[in-house]
Formats: sequence, structure tokens, C-alpha cells
Amino acid sequence: MKADRIYNFNAGPAALPLPVLEEIQASFLNFADSGMSITEISHRSKWFDEVINDAVERVKRIFKLDDRYRVLFVQGGASLQFCMVPMNFLGDGDTADYVNTGTWSTKAIKEAEIQGKSIKVVASSEDQNFSYIPESIAFNPNAVFAHITSNNTIKGTQWAEFPDTGGVPIVSDMSSDIFSRPLDMEKFGLIYAGAQKNMGPAGVCLVIIREDLLSRVPQTIPTMLRYTTFAEKNSMFNTPPCFSIYTVQLVLKWLEETIGGLDKMAALNRQKADLLYDYMDQSEFYRGTAEKNSRSLMNVTFRLPSEELEKTFVAEAMQNKLGGLKGHRSVGGCRASIYNPTPLSAVETLVDFMKTFERNHG
Repeated sequence: MKADRIYNFNAGPAALPLPVLEEIQASFLNFADSGMSITEISHRSKWFDEVINDAVERVKRIFKLDDRYRVLFVQGGASLQFCMVPMNFLGDGDTADYVNTGTWSTKAIKEAEIQGKSIKVVASSEDQNFSYIPESIAFNPNAVFAHITSNNTIKGTQWAEFPDTGGVPIVSDMSSDIFSRPLDMEKFGLIYAGAQKNMGPAGVCLVIIREDLLSRVPQTIPTMLRYTTFAEKNSMFNTPPCFSIYTVQLVLKWLEETIGGLDKMAALNRQKADLLYDYMDQSEFYRGTAEKNSRSLMNVTFRLPSEELEKTFVAEAMQNKLGGLKGHRSVGGCRASIYNPTPLSAVETLVDFMKTFERNHG
């Protein structure tokens, strides 16, 4: 680790791979011998065509997508997708199922309800403060889609296995665990993911959509809120967030060519999470907040014996170049976000610090 950099455990915007940052730095003023910065080139230029087309192709390769799926880059983050999904897919007489596993699921449900769409919350873990992922869910076989949040950054829970919906296409918010593990794409009709947690800086949202769902999009909604607008123009109906897409492209390149793909990324993510959870499980000082079989491999949430100790922990960690460990403001506590770019050495250093802190304050 370079002396002027910390280990970054922020939940989002979050850590990026150091080689990606270095490549951006090296080419920022003169991108691809264009004589211009990536932030200056035209989105209609051959330089950006190569960037966005390569990003699309890498997404397709990484997830083994067939020709039924389109890869889009949309602005507005996952929060805009909360309203775009029901707006595009639910017409009169249509209904959709939602599973509520925390803050972001709740927001998605609210955006559908604001539009007066017919939806049903078929399962929720609110009864235990969203500390687990529901099981044995009865989905409606006539639903247009079933919406889930694959990973919950605030509560530290994650779907270890995706639910059996009886053939109803899953729509999933994967903002915080996209590209962290292989997926069976046959289950999914649409995946959306804000970039700022696991694949790039804020400003762009990746959408993977199945062709048959595009046929449901009405012409009566605003142009920039239609998935077909982005599909028909290769995500360039208007000026896209070129820098954010460029960074996503480099992260995907790093995932493919440096890490070696999703199987290897998943194994590394499991190794990092196990190291941290195994230590907490044998400690009486740190207490994980998620049920064991629902624990997130991306966001490890935990408490200390008192809020005062938690404040001290976060402050001393920062003094030791371990940043971003404060829990979300809505729940307090502590949180270590260990996304794809977070190296194993970061987690090893964190665990060593936690052991020292426990000896000094336990």
C-alpha cells in the first residue's frame, strides 16, 4: 500500500482498484493519444465508441449473456431505477411482487406505490429489523416480475441463493454486489446497479435487461425514462457520463484480466469475509448484526459494547489508516465494506487492528 493512501472501507462511493486509478491518472490528460482528457472527448467520437462498446462486451462475457440481454448505461443511479422499473413494465391490470429486506427495498416499494402501480409485498424481514433474508416465499405466478435487493448495505444481509419464483423474472437491485459472484442469468429479467459501490464512481447505473421486457415499455412515458430509448441508441441518446463509463470499463478489464473472472473474484470475496466474520464470532467484544445464514460478503456490520467505544474505534482506526468504518447514520454501529477492489491485505490489517483494540479496551 502506498504511504499516502488508506485502506478504504467506505460503503459508497467506495474503493476502486489501485491499478485502475493509476491507469486513469496516467491517461487523464491525453486519453488514447487523442490530445484530450477522457472528460473532454466527444461521446460521438471513435475514442468513446471503443470505450462503451468494450464495456458492453466485457459485461456480456463476464456474465455469459446471450443475445436476449441488452447492456445499458443510465444516469440517475439505482434510485431512478426504483421508479423506472414499475413505470416501464406495469400497465393497467399488471402486478408485481416485491420482497422487503431493508432501506433500499423500502424505497423501491415506495416509488412503485407513488405511481399507483399494483404491487404486493410478498415477504419482509422488517419484523426482526431486517437482520435476515426471508425464505419460502409464495410468489404470484401471474406477476410481471419479482423485485429483490440482492445485498443490503445498511443491515449487512445478502441473498446467498436467489429465490425460486416459479419462472417469474427477477428484477434485482445489485448496486452493492454486482460482479462479486457468478449468476444464473436465466432467473433474471433485469438487473440494475449504481456504479459507486462495486464497479466505478458515481454518475452511472448499469442496467442489464432481457429483450422480452423491452417489448412491454409504453410510448406514453417520458423519453428519458424509457429503457427502449437507451437500448435503441447504445446508451447515447444524450451525452452519457463518459468518465464514469470509462472507469467501469477499466474495472471490468481488471476483473477479467487481473483477477481472472467471477469464480476467482467470488473465492477471494469469501476468503475476505470469512476472515472477518470468523474473528468476530470468537470474540465477545464485537457482535455481528446480521443472522449468520444471511450475512453479506460485501458489507460486514457489527457493534461494540457501547456507542462510546464505537466512536473511539472509528477514530483510532482512521489514525491507523483504516477509513470508512462508521455504520450508516440510520442504524449506527460499525461497518466494513469489503467490495471487489478491497484487497485481502486490507481485511488482514483491519482484523489485526480489531484484535489490538479489543486488548486495549475490552
